[in-house]
Amino acid sequence: MSDLTLERNFPQPPEKVFAFVTRTEHLLSWWGPEGMGLRAHALDFTRPGAWSSTLVNAEGGLHKMSGEVIEVDPPRAVEFTWGWHDDKDVRGHESRVRFEIEPDAKGGSIFRLIHSGLVDEESAANHNRGWTSTLRKLEQLAGA
Repeated sequence: MSDLTLERNFPQPPEKVFAFVTRTEHLLSWWGPEGMGLRAHALDFTRPGAWSSTLVNAEGGLHKMSGEVIEVDPPRAVEFTWGWHDDKDVRGHESRVRFEIEPDAKGGSIFRLIHSGLVDEESAANHNRGWTSTLRKLEQLAGA
């Protein structure tokens, strides 16, 4: 199994960053890598429960993932399970994603994304590319 950790700094306080990464109206603005759009979603990380999203790429290819929000600790953390679906909508290997937010010394926040339990290094590298692209969209939204 492989893990991935990405860290970003934001000028906003933890409460505001937590809202950006958990509330549906904000998630819709940054969820998914650059160049992909949301085809369908049930995105709400403010409470425990099921979530899902289907991304569509420029060629019309669909990429569905789903899971369960298992921890919500405002404004410090949210954690959820993650699994990709195949072309027959069968959910595959389950991993975990955790967003951690802590205050920094300047009144802003340190945001940490930890994706754990990935199948192997290749999967970690693919998720690193996807999350890095996705976080660029979050940085633009949050004014980082």
